[in-house]
Amino acid sequence: MTPLWQREPVGVVGLGLIGGSLGLDLMAAGAHVRALVHRPATAERARERGLASVVSTDPAVLAGCGLVLLALPLDRLLEPEPALLAALPAAAVITDVGSVKGPVLRRWGQLLAANGVGPEASRFVASHPMAGTARAGVEAGERGLFRGRPWVATPEADTDPAALEAVRELAEALGARWLCCDAEAHDRAVALISHLPVLVGAALLQAADAGGGEAGLVRALASSGFADTTRVGGGNPELGMLMARANREALLEALDHYQHSLAGLEAMVRQEDWSGLEQSLALSHQLRPDFL
Repeated sequence: MTPLWQREPVGVVGLGLIGGSLGLDLMAAGAHVRALVHRPATAERARERGLASVVSTDPAVLAGCGLVLLALPLDRLLEPEPALLAALPAAAVITDVGSVKGPVLRRWGQLLAANGVGPEASRFVASHPMAGTARAGVEAGERGLFRGRPWVATPEADTDPAALEAVRELAEALGARWLCCDAEAHDRAVALISHLPVLVGAALLQAADAGGGEAGLVRALASSGFADTTRVGGGNPELGMLMARANREALLEALDHYQHSLAGLEAMVRQEDWSGLEQSLALSHQLRPDFL
């Protein structure tokens, strides 16, 4: 059977990095993409870039869409505008791309159950394409962003299997690797491998700035290793804050693990336990390929 994204128009709400990249890839694949954005200037630039077939600031643009992707910042995803809720087609499959799943599942279950006239809560599929760059905004979208990257869904017991399949077909059409897991397990995992690195990178940047009197020399000597380690820490500050706020408990647990590991390394250096330090670094050397 022809996938839903090919049979009916696809709605994309938000055309930042993720939404814009979705639009570009879907357009290239032959989909009819109907995009909703917040500002007229964003709509104009999105049209110039060819991010969607139709771009509008009017939620009515979503009429007739069989699949709607919510590519919104976490705060607007958790507190969507009433006009957006009212505009969601009753028969549509709805999915999101937020980096935290537990709060999103709970919130959208409540919203759709209370809405009454829109899609049933079972037609909402919480998902998270694990892809990104340091860029943001309408200029950030790029072709092929999801190719080879994980796309995680966190269905519940009452999630409509046909809705889940529709999102899977779209993700795989964009070249992503499809995975399913529990929402809380997802949030604990991304706290460790996505949200924690933002804070660690930020702390390293601030330590380098404050830790020595030769600030100019520190900056002049910083090279690719420092750039790689701090890339996410120097990214969009609002995005980092929203991730931390939405995934607070899991992030605090991840920070505890990190502080324990860092304290162990510090103790080895203080005690001049060079053999122990080498063994610890050897373990890290062995572990790294499994995470890439």
